[in-house]
Amino acid sequence: MHESAETILSARDVSKAVEGPDGRIEILDGVSLDVTRGDSLAIVGASGSGKTTLLGLLAGLDTPSRGQISLAGTPLDSLDEEGRARLRRRLVGFVFQSFHLLPALSAEENVMLPLELDGGGSDARKAAQEALVAVGLARRLHHYPHQLSGGEQQRVAIARAFVHRPSVLFADEPTGNLDQRTGHTVSDLLFELNRANGTTLVMVTHDLTLAERCHHVVRLDGGRRVDIARGAAA
Repeated sequence: MHESAETILSARDVSKAVEGPDGRIEILDGVSLDVTRGDSLAIVGASGSGKTTLLGLLAGLDTPSRGQISLAGTPLDSLDEEGRARLRRRLVGFVFQSFHLLPALSAEENVMLPLELDGGGSDARKAAQEALVAVGLARRLHHYPHQLSGGEQQRVAIARAFVHRPSVLFADEPTGNLDQRTGHTVSDLLFELNRANGTTLVMVTHDLTLAERCHHVVRLDGGRRVDIARGAAA
């Protein structure tokens, strides 16, 4: 992953430390990386290695103790919290291990929500329906989360993440709560949408088989980047 005109996400010497009861805890230590537009990147490592912390920093959900992160050419440290939120709404989608669907809303309404919060207006319903069709849920538009299987709920979450056509999709253990077969279906869908939309995919996973489907793999150990492996294209 080399810096170029097409780089959409970059981190330079990023560290994160917090104060604990026994003193300062270094979660990340001097991590640098570049991600090219349309690429796919997996972040792997043992529990506690800093994977999810790095993902949150790259997405602007948290701020580093040291170093700089840029998203689509915008240094995140140049923005306040509200400015980072606006940038996320415009450029970023999220898929988490827990589906984070609102139980009182139908599948269609859950997918509409980010568009409505961003002033999507009358086009929100049509866009949500198209996104759900794209993930194979044309017959589940009006079902509520409790009426859907785990795999279907994750597909709703993926539709919600892609509905505003983000430049970057951040996925944190997207198959972690699914059985192997359903997880494989969901991962196939993520890579298919990554290709079809040209969306950059940045994924945290414990699943090395899933990671190797990405174009690039970054490994963390004790908060440090210890190697980079070339993944197989999905």
